[in-house]
Amino acid sequence: MASGCAWDSLDAHLLRVLHVLLTEGSVSRAARRLNLSQPAVSTALKRLRDITGDKLLVRSRGGMTPTERGASLLEPVQIALEQLERIAAGPTGFDPATSRRSFNLATPDYLNALLLGEVVADVHRLAPHVQVAFHSMTRSTDYPGALEAGELDVVIGNWPNPPDHLRTTPLFDDRLVVMMRAGHPLSGAPLTMADWLGAEHVVPTPYSVGQRGVVDVFLARERMRRNIVAQVPYFHMAPYMLLQSDLVFTAPSRFAAQYADFLPLALAAAPEELPPMAYYLLWHDRSHHSEECRWFRERIVRIARGEATPVPARRVA
Repeated sequence: MASGCAWDSLDAHLLRVLHVLLTEGSVSRAARRLNLSQPAVSTALKRLRDITGDKLLVRSRGGMTPTERGASLLEPVQIALEQLERIAAGPTGFDPATSRRSFNLATPDYLNALLLGEVVADVHRLAPHVQVAFHSMTRSTDYPGALEAGELDVVIGNWPNPPDHLRTTPLFDDRLVVMMRAGHPLSGAPLTMADWLGAEHVVPTPYSVGQRGVVDVFLARERMRRNIVAQVPYFHMAPYMLLQSDLVFTAPSRFAAQYADFLPLALAAAPEELPPMAYYLLWHDRSHHSEECRWFRERIVRIARGEATPVPARRVA
């Protein structure tokens, strides 16, 4: 019976010799086909017999006949050789037009939904059979673990301190604005830091344990505290909470502009001391060299930086 240690010595050369011997049924023919000497093939056969604990081929009138064990190995050996050839050949290339890949992207909900729509439109234009699945992020979301496990392909974030072991590339910067109802006592004039700190704030809960947002990191560093009246789990709840109160909400300008277009809201520039929000793309080393994932990352980067070709609008009859 073959030992565990013996199997460790089974390599691609021996598999190739075994495959040719099983298909040719002759040491001499196998030697010619492999461009080896007959003694070399006989030596390889002896090693294979020692490894498997079976004769594999026995003499017959027509040359050599596979044993039952030998015949049963023909298919798995052929499959193993095909897999080894695939490994040695490397990537075969990614064709967006024919791919049916599904990409998984997670992002906080304060990212402008119009931007995500542009990503989908651009990807669908170039890869019509590809699916893009967006995943929500909550306080319990372990996005570094999901990237490492392959459950997510990329994450869009803007936390001041992303995990060091993840790869990043910048997307764009967005300034902060303060949202409030039209006619709010603070509307119509630039906000000072004192005005902003003293206002009644609605704030989002953190998206990730241990990852504070840009504003919270700034306030902690400067040892300042704003007047928090309410917390919400989703950014998209906050604009509606401003309509019947004097609450204010500090948000990225692209997000705020969406709501100011159809709600009676006023926008004021945030105090100049507050830093901008820098967005970036995050991914794990496991997908860094994947041609498919690299293509998807490049599409997101080009859209976010305004470098992609716009998708033509459809005419309505």
